[in-house]
Amino acid sequence: MTTFSRQEFFQQLLQGCLLPTVQQGLDQIWLLLAICLACRLLWRLGLPSYLKHASTVAGGFFSLYHFFQLHMVWVVLLSLLCYLVLFLCRHSSHRGVFLSVTILIYLLMGEMHMVDTVTWHKMRGAQMIVAMKAVSLGFDLDRGEVGAVPSPVEFMGYLYFVGTIVFGPWIPFHSYLQAVQGRPLSRRWLQKVAWSLALALLCLVLSTCVGPYLFPYFIPLDGDRLLRKDLTVSRPLNVELPRSMVEVVTSWNLPMSYWLNNYVFKNALRLGTFSAVLVTYAASALLHGFSFHLAAVLLSLAFITYVEHVLRKRLAQILSACVLSKPCRPDCPHRHRLGLGVRALNLLFGALAIFHLAYLGSLFDVDVDDTTEEQGYGMAYTVHKWSELNWASHWVTFGCWICYRLIG
Repeated sequence: MTTFSRQEFFQQLLQGCLLPTVQQGLDQIWLLLAICLACRLLWRLGLPSYLKHASTVAGGFFSLYHFFQLHMVWVVLLSLLCYLVLFLCRHSSHRGVFLSVTILIYLLMGEMHMVDTVTWHKMRGAQMIVAMKAVSLGFDLDRGEVGAVPSPVEFMGYLYFVGTIVFGPWIPFHSYLQAVQGRPLSRRWLQKVAWSLALALLCLVLSTCVGPYLFPYFIPLDGDRLLRKDLTVSRPLNVELPRSMVEVVTSWNLPMSYWLNNYVFKNALRLGTFSAVLVTYAASALLHGFSFHLAAVLLSLAFITYVEHVLRKRLAQILSACVLSKPCRPDCPHRHRLGLGVRALNLLFGALAIFHLAYLGSLFDVDVDDTTEEQGYGMAYTVHKWSELNWASHWVTFGCWICYRLIG
């Protein structure tokens, strides 16, 4: 076996991974950044609003074609179908529900019949963004948060907003309208863009080249410290060193978490809390691409987070202690807030959350080929993998539920 000196190792790491990773990352996003900048400059020209929306649609179409070629037609078809339903139901007070059902049927048909799995899953990110925007707009119209049904060019401009159509994240309709207004350009804005790009490339390099060596020890702390400024998509430290599994799922993707809570969970609460939790995770599974292993992980998360929430809520009531799944507010009524016992109990639940994460993450095998990963792991693989671990996390969750029932 060939051995490398430290200098040769770092040279190989630089030339074989760091520089190619940065180059490939820039190759993927430079055109998207250029289109975003062009739209931003165009919006500053004082054009009529319909031309601003039309430019956004054009930029979004070009971006979709650049990344997906003719497969983008399935995203376009979904957006047209959404506006058709919205127009037909424009006088209804249940537009969000009608859009949700339409998107559900479309995604299920796409998963099972219309397109091969690999092609369909390549577009699932863009499909997810379009679906989330359409559903949120429907419910916002029902709630009166958006005054009137947008015109076709406004609707398509929102769905194809070039800043989010390919990589996300989801944004509400009013945020899109604010962006199209054309905020003034400034040196601070340019510095912020450059800093964000540098941090994005740093994260890419760390996860690709440095992570396999240092991730278990250094990346969670350093990554969160470096990214703390103006990070609105994720809270890495809450994922790597969690207080609870509830904190993990809400911090993993903040826009997605907000969308699921505001437009799925709250609307499903009439079915009961546990049923609403199941519906929320089922919706997340469908949006992420309906494969068995993803559904298994997300539905397992539903049970884990629900049991953890009710158990810690019951313990907080009995002990009058700040041991809830989320940190208490400063004015909480609990008598015990920062005592040794409270810290120990929160630390125990944090360790349990890390255990659950490791168990659920065991399904994602880094050694499989790309085709298998894109198609999703089958039921046999999922059952076999968890059987090797004796279904440990599920048994622990069941034990926590028994404890919750016993102390109730």
